[in-house]
This record gives sequence, structure tokens and C-alpha cells, in this order.
Amino acid sequence: MGFTPREGSIPSSGTTVSGVTVQKSRPTANKRARERARQEKQQQKAARRLESKNRRAAQPAARGDEDPDIAGIVPGPQPSPWGDDPE
Repeated sequence: MGFTPREGSIPSSGTTVSGVTVQKSRPTANKRARERARQEKQQQKAARRLESKNRRAAQPAARGDEDPDIAGIVPGPQPSPWGDDPE
């Protein structure tokens, strides 16, 4: 004789195995694993940012970062590039 629900009964949230209702496991273990993985990833990112920050601080500022279009130009009035300055 198998398990037969009565009319009007509320179906259970679990599955039935040999007439016994088995509750599904809650996702807390999966959630904890996801949270732990997220925290580890955040720690790795923080370490990577710190390493990058230290590496940039240790390197001297490169002077080759100047825009070639304005290299050598000093602020203020500039001499005429055509050389037609009235002297």
C-alpha cells in the first residue's frame, strides 16, 4: 500500500520517498560557500590593489609622459613660429 494524499490536503514542500516526506535541504550551505568565496575574492582584490599601489609608489615619475605636441613650450608669450617678429 503506497502513500496517497487525502482530498483537499496541502501538498508538502518536500519529496516523498516510500511514503515518507523528505525535506529539501536549505540553501544555507551554498550561501555560506558563496559568501566565503566572495570574501576571499575581495581580499585578493584588496591585496592586488595594495601591491599595485606600492609598485607605482616605488617607481620614479617618468618624464616621458609629456604630450609631444606641447613638449618644450613654456607658459607665457611664445615666439612666432614663422620668424616674422618685428624687432
